[in-house]
Amino acid sequence: MDELADLYAYPRTDDGAGWLRANMVSSLDGAAHHEGRSQPLSSDADMRIFGVLRGLADAVVVGAETVRKEGYRPARAREAFAARRAAAGQAPAPAIAVVTASLDLDFSQPLFTEPLVPTVIVTGSGADEARVRAARDAGAKVLFAGEGAAVDPSRVVGALAARGLSRLLTEGGPRLLGQFAGSGALDELCLSLAPLVVAGDASRIMNAPVTTVPETFVLASVLEEAGFLFTRYRRS
Repeated sequence: MDELADLYAYPRTDDGAGWLRANMVSSLDGAAHHEGRSQPLSSDADMRIFGVLRGLADAVVVGAETVRKEGYRPARAREAFAARRAAAGQAPAPAIAVVTASLDLDFSQPLFTEPLVPTVIVTGSGADEARVRAARDAGAKVLFAGEGAAVDPSRVVGALAARGLSRLLTEGGPRLLGQFAGSGALDELCLSLAPLVVAGDASRIMNAPVTTVPETFVLASVLEEAGFLFTRYRRS
C-alpha cells in the first residue's frame, strides 16, 4: 500500500494551487459503465487503487447525477492512511464535493447526515436560494464557482483550493469530467482499462463538447494485474 501511495502522491504545487486528478475505468471498447454503473468494469486491483487515490485526496469531486446513480456515501477514514494524512495536515477522510447547478439532491441521505467530514456543495452564485439554505441546514458547506445558476468548471478547483482542499480527485461522471477537460482544469487522468468488451451505447469516460484544441497528456506510469491496465497520464 505504501508503494502505491508513493507512486500516486500528489505533486507539490505553487501558492496552494489545486491539482485535479481524475480516476475512471473503461472497457476495451471505450464504455465507461455497464447497465448504468461503473462497478461491473472494476476489479480487486482497481478497487485498491481507488482506495489509495481517495486516501491521498483532500476532496472527492463528483457530479450530482453520479451521486444519484451510484448512491454516493461519505468517505471513510482508513487506518492505513491515518499517519500519512495527519503528517500532511489533512482531515481523517476526504470530503465529498458535489458539483451541481440545481442542488437536486436528497439531503436526508447518509452523504449529508453521516459524513465524517462535512460534504461540500459547489454551485453557481445564482443558485436557488431555498435549495442553498436546505443544503446548509443539512450541514453541507456551499461554495460558489460561477455566475448565475451554472457552475463554471474552470473555477471549481480554485474555489476548493481557497478552502484548503487542494489535492482533488474527481470520479466523474463523464459529463463533469468532460467539462473539466474542456475548460483546461484537468491536470491528471488515472485510467483503468478493463479486459472486457461491452458494446451497446454506453458513454465514454468523457461526454461533453470537444475541447477547442485537443490537449496532450504524457504517460506517467502504468501497472498491470490480471489483464487490467492501470495507467496514469499528466497534462504535458
